[in-house]
Amino acid sequence: MKKSKLLMIIGSFLLLVLFIAPLWNITLEAPQYPQAIGMNIYITKIADANPNDIKNINLMNHYVGMKKIPTEMTEFKVFPIVIGGMALLGILIGFKANYKWYLIWFITMLILGTAGMYDFYLWEYTYGHDLNIKAAIKFTNSDGSPLAYQPPLFGTKHILNFTAHSYPRTGAYALFLGMFLTFIAFFKGLKESKEES
Repeated sequence: MKKSKLLMIIGSFLLLVLFIAPLWNITLEAPQYPQAIGMNIYITKIADANPNDIKNINLMNHYVGMKKIPTEMTEFKVFPIVIGGMALLGILIGFKANYKWYLIWFITMLILGTAGMYDFYLWEYTYGHDLNIKAAIKFTNSDGSPLAYQPPLFGTKHILNFTAHSYPRTGAYALFLGMFLTFIAFFKGLKESKEES
């Protein structure tokens, strides 16, 4: 089997790691929590980073008017279909298609990945800005506007006495590596094609 085909197949197969490993993690550090609390975001659910973390986050968020961490989201139904479908398509392309299709698959995944990150940003924005006006505790900015509690999309951010960290996890690294391999597969296929002609 050509190296380009093997790279395409392996790269596409790596997407399946997203079904068992978290894609992202958000962690909160604060003096009142000796151990940081957080949540792991999978393509099918949001889970505790440590036992009872989501329960503690929901309890804390309730007082400032934030919604509970969702247990059901449209994304939890759509993402597995998209990821599973793209993995299967990529594997089939690796076995059957011309190397030019590798680049088409890569660009499609790039667009889907960008759309997924934008969707994640919108969820964080709504989660941190759409507050209950009847909340027990209300913090405001210096201009009098309600304080937003949006965690960072990527990186670290200070919110009151909390330090919020938002970083990729195993599933995201597998996704990035898989896409990188399929990108390399295209150039390898191009080289193989030139050597054959």
